[in-house]
Amino acid sequence: MTDSSGPAGTGETPDPGVAAKSRNPRRSWLRVTGSVGPFGIGVAVLWLSVIVLLPLAALTVSSFEDGWSGFWDAVTAPAAVDSLKVTIGVSVIVAVLNVVMGTLIAWVLVRDEFPGKGIVNALIDLPFALPTIVASIVLLSLYGPNSPIDIHLNATQPGLVVALAFVTLPFVVRSVQPVLIEVDREVEQAALSLGASNWITFRRIVLPTLTPAIISGGGLAFARAIGEYGSVVLIGGNIPRETQMTSQYIQQQIEVDRPINAAAVSVALLVISFASLLVLRLLAERTARKEEAAR
Repeated sequence: MTDSSGPAGTGETPDPGVAAKSRNPRRSWLRVTGSVGPFGIGVAVLWLSVIVLLPLAALTVSSFEDGWSGFWDAVTAPAAVDSLKVTIGVSVIVAVLNVVMGTLIAWVLVRDEFPGKGIVNALIDLPFALPTIVASIVLLSLYGPNSPIDIHLNATQPGLVVALAFVTLPFVVRSVQPVLIEVDREVEQAALSLGASNWITFRRIVLPTLTPAIISGGGLAFARAIGEYGSVVLIGGNIPRETQMTSQYIQQQIEVDRPINAAAVSVALLVISFASLLVLRLLAERTARKEEAAR
């Protein structure tokens, strides 16, 4: 007599949950798992909606009050395009500069010991706590018309680079530092003992591990730079087609009573920021997967 209590007569009792999943594959996608449960997830989504999604939705609706043609005209206006060019160009320079210097500073803070290391480590977070307008005043005092060191960067793009580098440096340092702490030093020592130079050891062993963190930190620095306002408002000079950042152009549109134009350019800036973060995140995840596969 054949035992029909399980598949293929094995005598095993089929799991009702597995059978239900096979009958309705959507259930596994909709199932909520984790420690907080549906209530916690609902609260998190609600808070995210109130703080982020609803304001962004309201801004997007406002930007299209004059229709698609009005939105496009506002975004492609010569002054708007020029401000976007200045903003993106300066932000790319700042991101690349901070990727190099931020990684170097993180390396020094993790691998080297020197007097005042704790103070330097605490100063890295100062731009997070310092109001950005204060940073602009400080930089204007140092590099403005009355510069005590006779370096005048006010109303110039190098002045923008310095201001933005100041406020975005912590993003790279704090992204790279914890990863560098967790790097296995024994692998480096083994490579050195086999005759590899310091540069080859860094490039072949350490850098691949740090790359996802470096990309993530650089992306955050770029996204922060393109939306920055306070640190550049004084030292930048707000000169159209030269030092006017898009955030300053948006404020200018509000001051001349063109809120729809301001909303449209704001949406364009948000799209650029989101797209750059998304691309860099995907790139970082791909790099991390390659590193894991190589291990």
